[in-house]
Amino acid sequence: MSRIPFLAASGLTALIIPPAQVVIAADYLSVDAAQRSLFAQADRFDEVVLALNPEQKRVVSQLAGPQPPHRSLRAWRATRGNDVLGYVFVDEVLGRQDMITYAVGIDGAGKTSAIEVLSYRESHGGEIRGTAWRNQFDGRQGLDHLRFGTDIKNIAGATLSCEHVTQGVRWVMALWQVTLRPAPAAAGTAVGSGAPVGERTALGAPAAAAKIDAFAASVSAPVRAVDRTSAPARTV
Repeated sequence: MSRIPFLAASGLTALIIPPAQVVIAADYLSVDAAQRSLFAQADRFDEVVLALNPEQKRVVSQLAGPQPPHRSLRAWRATRGNDVLGYVFVDEVLGRQDMITYAVGIDGAGKTSAIEVLSYRESHGGEIRGTAWRNQFDGRQGLDHLRFGTDIKNIAGATLSCEHVTQGVRWVMALWQVTLRPAPAAAGTAVGSGAPVGERTALGAPAAAAKIDAFAASVSAPVRAVDRTSAPARTV
């Protein structure tokens, strides 16, 4: 029996079957490493609870604008001695098919840091990990300077990842403006010495995540929340 027809058929089959799409889940930074990267001068990071009332939730949602699905958001106050340097936020937003975990810092003046990508789980769009794209967020002050396509440029082939992370940072900025913006310092009071209204030190990560997840459930866009004490996600 000739082997040629068999080989030809096998070759043809190999050519017409496209390769399966492989989703690559990769963790690049820990939360601790991201904190140190965003506020290298800090000597302490205290997780905080964002306690929003209904009106604050409405204002944050209005300020942030359209949002992709999120998972739980966590926040830490970065301090050096008695001085508050700013806040670190770790958020998760949907890319094309799976979640992107990123971190951003906001200092006392309301300026954002370059973002850090902690985990990327998509097969495409990983270019957002590039320094040039992440650095577009550095020094942005206020929501008027965090507009996708105008202030934060797109990357061809990674449009959804770029847009959704930018929208997520807008949500974080809106949260900071409503709940964490430092109050004007009174005469004789050191700047950064007090905690803003609406923020208190968390007793633990689950409590902080639960508070922020409760807020996430209130925004107008569909939101998925995760209980960080267990792996399975719950839909709210």
